[in-house]
Order: sequence, then structure tokens, then C-alpha cells
Amino acid sequence: MKPASLAGYTLPLALSLLLTACGGSGDTELAAPQPITDGDSCHVCGMLIQELPGPKGQAYLNRDASARKFCSTTDLFAFLLQPENETRLSHAWVHDVGVTPWTTPSDDAFILASEAYYVVEHERRGAMGHTLAPFAEARLAEAFQETYGGRILTFEEIDLELLTELGRRDAVMQPGGHHGETGAGGHMHGH
Repeated sequence: MKPASLAGYTLPLALSLLLTACGGSGDTELAAPQPITDGDSCHVCGMLIQELPGPKGQAYLNRDASARKFCSTTDLFAFLLQPENETRLSHAWVHDVGVTPWTTPSDDAFILASEAYYVVEHERRGAMGHTLAPFAEARLAEAFQETYGGRILTFEEIDLELLTELGRRDAVMQPGGHHGETGAGGHMHGH
């Protein structure tokens, strides 16, 4: 008898919960990106973030109060694409290199990672060698691609296979595993 009396409420309750979880009620806000400070180290490699060039990233899992910070977008995606993290992701932030210098990205230039256009396989080097260059606008990603090469992907198109291939290319370009600004094609230029 109880199941029959609840039957009329199950669908509306489920829809209400779904809308609330997806932000449909307007009450749910994404945690803002946090400033990158002198002592912040990369959640993946442990390197000091602020000392390194190229776009950085931040991730919030299960709506955590504080972000996990990353020295490069490559490290961010290496973390996000791990099976134990994929289902726990609330949201992530990346620097929009269309509006901030490559060598010293600004905390004011973070955009949602899920909405960015990424140029991969380009000539620029970041904190850990090759890094994915994120842009809020497709036209700026295309301009970067024309200058530095590569191809443009969306958040959903980035996978572990791509990251592995980029890592292999870096190993060939930078013998001895040296990461940073130099290597084949490697002098950094301000953006």
C-alpha cells in the first residue's frame, strides 16, 4: 500500500533532485578558482606552480571547498582522466591563454575547463614540456594554431591516449627527460 501512495511523488521528486544537482534551481554555484600563490605545488608532480610557464589548472571534486592545483593543463587532465577521479569531478578551471601571457598567466584569466577549446601538438612549451593551450574563444585558438601549429580539440575529446602520445613526443623532443622552456622549437615567447 505504501508503494502505491508514493508512486505519484516518485517522478516529480526525482526530477527535482536532478534539477538541483545540475544547478537547475539556481541555488548551486560553482566554487571559484583560487589564486595561485608562492607556496602552491602541483597536485600531480609536486613542482612549485608559480615558478613555471604556461597555462595552469585547478579541479574541484565532489564540490570540495578547496581546489587541487596543477602546474600545467597536461597534469590537470592526467589527474581528471584517472578512473577514480572522472566520476568525482565537480568542475575544473584552466587559464585562457587568449587573454593572459603564456609565461605568467593571471589568476583573473581562469575559464571553465569544460567550455574551453584546446590546441594540442603545438610548438609552445609549458611547465612539464608540452601542455594543452586552452582558449575561451575558438577564433583565438585558431589564431594560436596558425602561429604555433597543432590541432584544436574540445574537453570531451581529450583522453589518456592523447596525453600518452604527447608525453612520447616530449621525450623525443627533450632527450634526458628535461622539461621546461627549451627543447626542439623551445624558446618561449610572450603571448
